[in-house]
Amino acid sequence: MAWILLLLLGALFLFGSLSDLLADERSGLPSDHLDAFSTIAGVAWSSAQQSSAGITRYITSLEIAYAVHELVFGLLFLIIVAIPFRRRARWAWWACWVPMLANLTYTFTIGHYGTTTLVYSLIADVALPVLLLLHISAFFGKSRLTSQG
Repeated sequence: MAWILLLLLGALFLFGSLSDLLADERSGLPSDHLDAFSTIAGVAWSSAQQSSAGITRYITSLEIAYAVHELVFGLLFLIIVAIPFRRRARWAWWACWVPMLANLTYTFTIGHYGTTTLVYSLIADVALPVLLLLHISAFFGKSRLTSQG
């Protein structure tokens, strides 16, 4: 049953990436990244767009590429959880840890600059390991070992 929560987390990964892509199209930068941008760059995004249009177009291109990478991670995560994870394939349990690298990287590079992004990133940083650890007995418990053989 906890695997359904993993599917919901995967849906959150998809929602975040699709929201970022829409924001990139509308304003060039997701609103929850504005604090990080102004803190790192020392200038507001709107000012940067006026004074350095080429640089902000480049940053928007990076944001789009980042969001598409997030989308791919989210889709792969959902597919792994929905099929092999539900079938208790051990490799799927291990594979579900891979997004933690992206999650933690986001938290430490961008997420910590704003309250909203920090909260969003911490949800994934905490929920994924907790939900995976809840499944240890299903993948590695005694009943699993004796049923295999």
